[in-house]
Amino acid sequence: MQAWRVYENGEPAAVMRREEVDAPTPGDRQVLLRVRAANVNFPDALLCRGHYQVRPPLPFTPGVEVCAETEDGRRVITTTALPHGGFAELVLADAAGLLPAPESLDDAEAAALHIGYQTGWFGLHRRAALQPGETLLVHAAAGGVGSAAVQLGKAAGATVIGVVGGPGKAAVARALGCDLVIDRRSEDVVATVKAATGGRGADVIYDPVGGEAYQQSAKCVAFEGRIVIVGFAGGTVPAPALNHALVKNYAVLGLHWGLYAAKDPASIARCHETLTEYAAKGLIRPLIGERVPFAGAADAVQRVADGTTTGRLVVLPEEVHA
Repeated sequence: MQAWRVYENGEPAAVMRREEVDAPTPGDRQVLLRVRAANVNFPDALLCRGHYQVRPPLPFTPGVEVCAETEDGRRVITTTALPHGGFAELVLADAAGLLPAPESLDDAEAAALHIGYQTGWFGLHRRAALQPGETLLVHAAAGGVGSAAVQLGKAAGATVIGVVGGPGKAAVARALGCDLVIDRRSEDVVATVKAATGGRGADVIYDPVGGEAYQQSAKCVAFEGRIVIVGFAGGTVPAPALNHALVKNYAVLGLHWGLYAAKDPASIARCHETLTEYAAKGLIRPLIGERVPFAGAADAVQRVADGTTTGRLVVLPEEVHA
């Protein structure tokens, strides 16, 4: 079968190689799946660089999230069992982690539903307890992770403020349903949020960026507000000033979605049922920036690593055109 492999750590475009390899053999409680679409996530870039919290043995195939087909013909979505990841024709996955792909979504959309939307739902509801009528601020609102949070925030009845970088991404955020869009390159994020909320600030802030974005968040979070830390795509891990959190009376909440699989796996299935219902009602639909042919997988991962993409890039095996 064809697969993209990483033999040494580095930038994705430099270290990902397309090869003909043997099909992987399922281990205990694993299944072999035929990939229909593989979503590109920022962790794929971190895996290539050797910076992710999980470091599979070299060589490995990146691609942590797929829509795939079982041997008996069922269309499913799942996370992959590294080192045999999703940028391949065949992939290994844990049998217990298979979820039915929503009928309302095509293969590329279904592949992009799982991690980003589950992260968004757990972050906004389990961690931050977002309430109807509250103000939600989403950093990187036109990206794959941010766009999911925007849609979920609107579905929850929140007023959504999206922060983006550049007019093109601003247009995408508006189309997603943001009530207010702030271009961080040309506008003062903190001042604009305070002006839009009558000086109160945002009740919930969803931050997959870190660095300067977190500093802005701390300055414009409301009384009893909640800042949800999702990741550090900006490359800098902030050091929160806890005295500041005390004085302003806000919470800083970490979200590691993968822990729910180990600590509360039933909650993932329940969340998927909710997301499937949302998709059927048209409340959410993954924003697919580009459907990438299999030959372009390394370039796609590099572009996500560089932060130049809008929405999700999804890699399709060459024989699949969904």
